[in-house]
Amino acid sequence: MAYWLFKTEPDTFSIDDLKALGSQGAFWEGVRNYQARNFLRDQVKLADLVFIYHSSCKVPAIVGIAKVIQQAQPDPFQFDIQSDYFDAKSTKENPRWYGVTLEYVKHLRPITLSAIKANLEITELALKKAGRLSIMPVSEREWHVLCPN
Repeated sequence: MAYWLFKTEPDTFSIDDLKALGSQGAFWEGVRNYQARNFLRDQVKLADLVFIYHSSCKVPAIVGIAKVIQQAQPDPFQFDIQSDYFDAKSTKENPRWYGVTLEYVKHLRPITLSAIKANLEITELALKKAGRLSIMPVSEREWHVLCPN
């Protein structure tokens, strides 16, 4: 099992929205960064655990945990001309963009970005270094420092 951090803007899709979907989960669509896409396509696996991180909000923070319940599938929005995520260069035979399906596990007491940055036990956390990436790995040690239970 691996550990991840997925960012979302809570006014678009929040941890509460994920919880409301129950066991059907949510397909994590709209990732349009190649490094994040490669993580989704090649490394995120069934049963991996994911920190849900609310970004672009008043208090950016890790707010909950989700679990991967379906591995990478082509993002259908890349083929939808009406979608903001449409990609004219993507084909069904050669899709460019992928997503995984996540299921809500639990809320956490928010772990703010400022608290994360101040934590000297997790100096290598990708969020501190590659802060703009929307999907990033978290080491097992980092996971347990941030979420000891």
